[in-house]
Amino acid sequence: MSFEQIMFEVLKTLNFEFILLIAAGTLIGLIVGALPGLTTTMGIALLTGITFKFSGHAAIALLMGLYVGGVSGGSLSAIMIGIPGTPANAASVLDGFPLALAGKGEKAITVSRSASILGTLFGIMCLAFFTPILSNLALKFTSAEFCLLGLFGVLISGMMSGTDIALKGWIAGIFGLTIAMIGIDELTAWHRLTFNSPELSGGLPFIPIMIGFFGIPQVVESMSAEQDVLVAALDKSKTKLMEVLRHWKVALRAGLIGVGIGIIPGIGEDVAAWTSYGVAKKVIKHPEEYGKGSIEGLVAAETADNSCIGGAIIPLLSLGIPGSPPAAVLLGAFLIHGVRPGPMLSFEFPAFLYQAVSWLLVATLFMRFMALGLARPMQKILTIKNAILMPIVAVLCAIGAFSLDIRYIDIVLVFFSGIIGILFRKGKYPPAPLVLGIILGPLVDTNFRRALKASGGDFSIFITRPVALVLLISIIVLILGQLGVFTAIKSKFRRTKQTTT
Repeated sequence: MSFEQIMFEVLKTLNFEFILLIAAGTLIGLIVGALPGLTTTMGIALLTGITFKFSGHAAIALLMGLYVGGVSGGSLSAIMIGIPGTPANAASVLDGFPLALAGKGEKAITVSRSASILGTLFGIMCLAFFTPILSNLALKFTSAEFCLLGLFGVLISGMMSGTDIALKGWIAGIFGLTIAMIGIDELTAWHRLTFNSPELSGGLPFIPIMIGFFGIPQVVESMSAEQDVLVAALDKSKTKLMEVLRHWKVALRAGLIGVGIGIIPGIGEDVAAWTSYGVAKKVIKHPEEYGKGSIEGLVAAETADNSCIGGAIIPLLSLGIPGSPPAAVLLGAFLIHGVRPGPMLSFEFPAFLYQAVSWLLVATLFMRFMALGLARPMQKILTIKNAILMPIVAVLCAIGAFSLDIRYIDIVLVFFSGIIGILFRKGKYPPAPLVLGIILGPLVDTNFRRALKASGGDFSIFITRPVALVLLISIIVLILGQLGVFTAIKSKFRRTKQTTT
């Protein structure tokens, strides 16, 4: 497709309807992100349930606007009440809230907004540059590579998002892979784990599971943890973008960290923000300033979590593997609306990458003007008691699930998924590997058997291809490393060396 044709397709999806939907999505995202308990992941899952009447591209544009707004919006509550609206903004509390308590609340919000803009733009730039490269590389993959890539994604997600060791993360990932196998096998047409139930023959729908898994536990937790909220006053001081650009080294490093972590499957914006904050604190000359209202600390956290948006969408579009929990739910929305991400996306929808880039840019523009304007109204909204807000959220969870296919079984599924989500939180099992397991289950399962079928049942196909071999070795190293094998070998070698000397 020529440049002129691509631009024509991009401009077609930048009409008044699309711009209005992106603006609405960004506004909803800012509000959802700013309200503690309503995460970006949950917001995308809820809104996906009511977008089935929209055209495919229009619905995706709306949800991308919500993604941008949600990650940025969480900083509003982090700064004004010291409670992050989303996990992605937890690191922003450390310096944002002290600034607000010191009478510099509006300055903190403008710094956060400027850093969010810089981070999002950096992520979008990387998205536009690296996605075609990764897509072209993925075109050379066979079933063996895709199978191992999916398995590697689940394993590394479990390792990075687990608590002390990766075991709980891996258990969550295996549980997700098991859920993905429910239904009719697309290769053999056999019924798997359906228990002779017609409702399970088509598999478990992804969106109701996500609504229940993320929404219901948050409702229960918020209802049981009602607390008085201290809302910091806002001043009239503001910070210009050029003042933030004085910390360009911090912002650039944070942007690179955010994109890098975003590309890793299933990790997410919260890890990016904490990693960036930790690195910035280590290299600064006066680390004691961090946590007491440091502008640099706020820039490091907010630039990283927002640049992670573009980073998380890179593997989503090029490989069909999401880089964060919100991107995982976004993948479900893509599939519902007839867009299948992966290396073939550039052939089926040649202009889609650049359309997505344009939607994200428009959302960033709206976020630029909406974020500060929402600050004062949000002061009042943030004082709403959870006892009033959370029942409304619970009803929206049920409506969002039911409206997708108009099936009562989906409401039941939300309920049972919510119970599983509550048990996960009680047991401190990370949610990201489960989400990634459900998403990547068909990729791993189907491509594993296709690879064996192509090789006549010969497992050597997984070691005779260079990329497959590298992935297999990486998987083995991950497992052995987490089981402590390398630590044991190192200790034994050290003891042997001491004995000989």
